[in-house]
Amino acid sequence: MTRNRPIPFISESDQKFVRSFVIYEDRNVIAFNKPSGLPVQTRGNKSRSLDHLLWTFAKSNGKRPKLVHRIDAETSGVVIVAKTHPSAVHFSKVFADHQAEKTYHAIVEGEIPKESNGIVEIPLIVRPNDPNKNVVLGHERMANAKPAITLWKVLLRNGHRSLLELSPKTGRTHQLRVHMTGIGCSIIGDRMYGTGRLSADRLMLHASDLLVSLPNGDKMNFQAPWQEDFDTLTESLFPGNQFTKPAGKKEKVG
Repeated sequence: MTRNRPIPFISESDQKFVRSFVIYEDRNVIAFNKPSGLPVQTRGNKSRSLDHLLWTFAKSNGKRPKLVHRIDAETSGVVIVAKTHPSAVHFSKVFADHQAEKTYHAIVEGEIPKESNGIVEIPLIVRPNDPNKNVVLGHERMANAKPAITLWKVLLRNGHRSLLELSPKTGRTHQLRVHMTGIGCSIIGDRMYGTGRLSADRLMLHASDLLVSLPNGDKMNFQAPWQEDFDTLTESLFPGNQFTKPAGKKEKVG
């Protein structure tokens, strides 16, 4: 937790806003279903972000929850924060050691693979001197290329559009977005890397499940329901589907 800092003013409406997407809280952790469009963190923390809104949960002595991982601003879904210093140390190590299991849902269009599942194992490179830090596909012989692995599974398909389950085994910048475009089926609404014809008001990528070990050794799976726009587009593109949507819950595993 951040210690002994002056507590900035957070409006009542912003406090209500950030509390509205809490899906779980105990003495160690808060889990959020972050809406698309809200950055997890901004440079200098000088504008509206989840990190800034965490002051809503600060104690009178200035201690407040701490970020332990991030997802893109355009991506919706599960984000957890640590409420104590020991839990922050624990969760930071979990993510640094790639021990957290992340599952995403993505609505894509393009050349949908004929197989029902597969793996993308293509290194990624952040373009040098690019202020937007755009990422491109590389190959293993490039000195600045970093290994990147994504597992994918087709959940629903309708022509050249599909709902995919994505499981990143590495945590590279924009990994899922670049990998999907790299195999020919861009995530709908991706204005940075997308090549598809169907647009959306936002990136149709949702962090649905996060399986992590807690400081006491228990494993917990945090699940976040889709936002309304993601749900609506899925119903529109795949009418009559029998897919079980994420319910929004936490459950002990093992």
